[in-house]
Amino acid sequence: MTSSDLPPTIFVLFGATGDLARRMVLPAFYDLARRDLLPKQWRLIGNGRGDVSHEDFAGRVHDALEEFGPKPDDGPWDDVRGKLRFAGGGFAADDPGSLLDVIAEAKGDLGDDVQFVHYLAVPPEAFEGLTRGLHEHGLTDRARVVYEKPYGTSPESFRELDDLVLGVLDEEQVFRIDHFLGKEGTQDLHVLRFANGLFEHVWNREHVQQVQIDVPETLDVAQRASFYDATGATLDMLVTHLFQVAAEVAMEPPVSLRPEDLQEAREAVLAAFRPLAKEDVVLGQFEGYTDIEGIADDSQTDTFVAARLWVDTDRWHGVPFLLRTGKRMADSAQRVSLLLRKPDGPVTQLPGHGNVLSLSVEGPGAVDVRMVTKEPGPDLALAEATSSLSLGDVPGGDPLPPYVSLIHDVVVGDRSLFTTSEGLAAAWRAVAPLLEDRPAVQPYAPGSWGPVAANELADPGGWLLGQTED
Repeated sequence: MTSSDLPPTIFVLFGATGDLARRMVLPAFYDLARRDLLPKQWRLIGNGRGDVSHEDFAGRVHDALEEFGPKPDDGPWDDVRGKLRFAGGGFAADDPGSLLDVIAEAKGDLGDDVQFVHYLAVPPEAFEGLTRGLHEHGLTDRARVVYEKPYGTSPESFRELDDLVLGVLDEEQVFRIDHFLGKEGTQDLHVLRFANGLFEHVWNREHVQQVQIDVPETLDVAQRASFYDATGATLDMLVTHLFQVAAEVAMEPPVSLRPEDLQEAREAVLAAFRPLAKEDVVLGQFEGYTDIEGIADDSQTDTFVAARLWVDTDRWHGVPFLLRTGKRMADSAQRVSLLLRKPDGPVTQLPGHGNVLSLSVEGPGAVDVRMVTKEPGPDLALAEATSSLSLGDVPGGDPLPPYVSLIHDVVVGDRSLFTTSEGLAAAWRAVAPLLEDRPAVQPYAPGSWGPVAANELADPGGWLLGQTED
């Protein structure tokens, strides 16, 4: 579907003056305009509690682009600026603020036959009130609604929110965003596996001894301390990003790559995730976390989580999926690695981890194949060699940043990279035992690879990234 095929669209951005909108959402909208991927006719209405004029809101958008890009001068800024509006006074079921008036003005420009995209770039506690408000004020017809994560902060809150959402919206209208699924590298998992027999034929327990999904971060949490302390690594990353990427790796081949078939395949394997056992999880907190302003001295929030996940399907039975993420770690990476079994034959011992198929999902993505070769020289000695392909170097490629890719999918109605109600319910079932009976949070030094106990989860070979000795 091209931009000329899209109906006139009104985008309503709730939380338009917040940090997420400034850093991610508004730059993504501008990038879509720059790439000519928006409808020919559109308006973007920012919503918030404050009383901000249309001109001042456009100035804030300009400042956000200057800081986070694309730069205003690198795109059609004058055209975009003329399509920006702001509706102050907040928005709720009993008080819509000025939003309905600004929408009526936009309809006067675009016509009544418009579609809506409501983007909820707000804290999760605001989802309920905004959802009720959209229904109460008749803004759910011909509408798609984007919910940021976390979509629920516990199994119970997820069910309550989802019951409300699906009580006023059809599932096809709901876009629960997870930006890890919008990454070029994550999307390339489909094509790499299903279009290349070299990989598809080894994508099972007969050939794979272990899967590692590793997302260490050097970042601190100081800029979002209050949010993070109420969430932690398990809810912020494990039950969302890492589970979804694990499902991408573990799913059975879909009937086709159509959105509904991809979603069905992902949901089916999420339902096969075995609930996490206490002994398969290590939680950590970096030393100095409780010294951050706004963090209680006795906080037990996890800033690190490592988990050994089991996928109870014929394809993956007995293969551990090792998931790890944390703040203030030694390095930053976003990597999915399949560690292959030692081949049958005369070679009795392989150097390092042996054969590894590894994908970086950072930026445009990259594929690394680690092989065992003969070390050059007179002796028959074995060595490791790695061949790398940056997906950004593929001829004709023009990779889209995750938020750009996902918002474009919302505009065209492609839900293949969005989580469903059933899929998220399965993810919450898998993590529920961990939330009910958490292991003790262990300290780790900033700049390290997390608690030493996490190394045992990856035995016998250890983690690919940053191995440490006990």
